[in-house]
Amino acid sequence: MAKDKPETVAVHAGHMSAEHFGAVNTPVYRASTILFPTLDAMESRDKPYVYGRRGTPSSKSLEDAVTALEGGTRTVLCPSGANAIATAILSVCRAGDHLLMVDSCYNPTRIFCDKLLKRFGVETTFYDPLIGADIEKLFKPNTTAVFCESPGSLTFEIQDIPAIARVAHAKGASVLLDNTWGTPLYFNAFAHGVDLSIMAATKYVGGHADVMMGYVCANASHAERLHATHDELGLCASGDDCFLALRGLRTMPLRLKQHQENGLKLARWLMARPEVECVLHPALESDPGHALWKRDFTGACGLFGVVLKPASHEALSAFMNNLTLFGMGFSWGGYESLIVTSHTHRTAKPFHTDGPLIRIHAGLEDADDLIADLEKGFERMARAS
Repeated sequence: MAKDKPETVAVHAGHMSAEHFGAVNTPVYRASTILFPTLDAMESRDKPYVYGRRGTPSSKSLEDAVTALEGGTRTVLCPSGANAIATAILSVCRAGDHLLMVDSCYNPTRIFCDKLLKRFGVETTFYDPLIGADIEKLFKPNTTAVFCESPGSLTFEIQDIPAIARVAHAKGASVLLDNTWGTPLYFNAFAHGVDLSIMAATKYVGGHADVMMGYVCANASHAERLHATHDELGLCASGDDCFLALRGLRTMPLRLKQHQENGLKLARWLMARPEVECVLHPALESDPGHALWKRDFTGACGLFGVVLKPASHEALSAFMNNLTLFGMGFSWGGYESLIVTSHTHRTAKPFHTDGPLIRIHAGLEDADDLIADLEKGFERMARAS
């Protein structure tokens, strides 16, 4: 039997209609205490749900849908993407271990490594995102995991995940990936050698800028230790957030197609602007990581970077402050377009630009309207220069 396409899986996975009187969507369960009918039942815990923190139909529907979409074995839900990253790392690292962390990681990931992991006796080495199979040189006898993020946060380098995974597995180490940009729709983490696939569900899963959530999906070899760590940390997601995230998951394939189309149209337009030094978007043929992106990915989301030519703070403010369709705010992945200035934090391989680095998230608005908004911004920028 042919395997269903991701668009079909996103619509149908995790349905529990038969358990809920035919309702298409699993209702919101707000639960802490779960009652048992007898003492024997309580002692045996022979029920699908025993305590709200350890799962409800709301969380199970979402977990099952994510696991099916990822092609993994087990998924755990976390209160944020940053917490999902921490949970994944803690499931494979303990005191005395050594972690290899990509230098282009999401900054809260770096802070977690530099502060909490260090305090708990885990050593972190940051590595060049373009290192590929040469990562073997950085392994130590106590290296237990390699953490990847592809493309890189803010700078959008594509990593050679299969090459890194081959080295890591030969050394007995786990491979973790923050796959928030690619999502399971555009990058199949497990098919490329990843053991733990991590996503900030706040972004494209929720899709409407109103949910804080993360998840980690494990392959068979990592499922039990991930579940144990998640349980020991006492983590859970609310029934309301699970409902909203699952609702978002159902339409994620359609939304991502439009984010991709808008993002590429904006990126190509920006490449031709005299104010722009370069555009950081791996789906562009001119991007240094394009060949790897084309080999491993099946699509691109709406997030990319832009390096502007040198400009004063006043000129940059004139450009950004009066945009009407681009909001200035953190996060991305919602239906709305966003623009922020970016500041990289690198230690293994510095990333330097002469002009401002900005990050754009192309939302679901009409792309020509977005371009017109940016064009007016550049006109203001010229007048302020």
